[in-house]
Amino acid sequence: MIYQTPSFLQTVAISRYLIYSICRARRYSYTRQVEYAVKAVENGGTAIGIRCKDGVVLAVEKIVTSKLLKPGANKKIATVDRHVGIVSAGLVPDGRHFVSRARDEASSWRSVYKGPIPISALANRLGSYVQAYTLYSSVRPFGVTAIVGGWDSEAELTVDGQVGTGPASGSGGKISGAKVGGPGLYMIEPSGLYWGYYGAATGKGRQAAKAELEKLDLASEKLTLLDAVREAARIIYVAHEDSKDKEFELEMSWISSLDGPTKGKHEEVPRELLEEAEKAAKRALEGEDEDEEEPKNDGNEGERMEE
Repeated sequence: MIYQTPSFLQTVAISRYLIYSICRARRYSYTRQVEYAVKAVENGGTAIGIRCKDGVVLAVEKIVTSKLLKPGANKKIATVDRHVGIVSAGLVPDGRHFVSRARDEASSWRSVYKGPIPISALANRLGSYVQAYTLYSSVRPFGVTAIVGGWDSEAELTVDGQVGTGPASGSGGKISGAKVGGPGLYMIEPSGLYWGYYGAATGKGRQAAKAELEKLDLASEKLTLLDAVREAARIIYVAHEDSKDKEFELEMSWISSLDGPTKGKHEEVPRELLEEAEKAAKRALEGEDEDEEEPKNDGNEGERMEE
């Protein structure tokens, strides 16, 4: 058999085909890696965030995997800056690195701009950071979906660059009574995609949690911070119904307005209030179970009467 050396054009064609095949395989691999990261999130404990008119509430379901675990020791909600908190579902080590990066971003912003980082700016930076981990074969995507909540400091809205200037703007070039800032809630996915939400849920029980959040009509911003704490506890218990055989620990934090209980800081919900919210959630679930059993009993009694 006589071996023929390929021509220059054939060599170029083969090289292009190989490059195309490699790029296509890498693109497919990146897509699959993101899908695997999403599956890791779906197997994690349920985490939710609720934005209300006077603050933000974060809550997470921590599955107890061993009786040797110390209650309250393994935190899944972290403080990034005094006004920002993060809760995540998925791989715990990835979540801790994500929080570390968020703290670096908040510290960098404060050193440059001499003030706290806005929630939207933090979500933007973290989304870009997470998305970068989907672009290279040397790293893998983050196996977490994170919910970022906080309270931006309120300040009077300046007129310059907004609606013009003039006598109607009031003294100091500001609009009387108009303010910027307030609550902010964002969810960042393994692909780097992020959106702003009134209510967000992720983890194993996300579908049930989303259904309950939609019932609250959060867009009207009528829900108070205390009511949001009770609703968050109830929603976590509802989402846990599919995993009744597993014990869990409820962890919850909140950020209020400057006039609220936390004075604009991210803090854990007080133990007394958390226990009260858990008791109310258990009573609500027991009431629903009784309502479901009553029609069945009535039907059986009717059949017995006919006999």
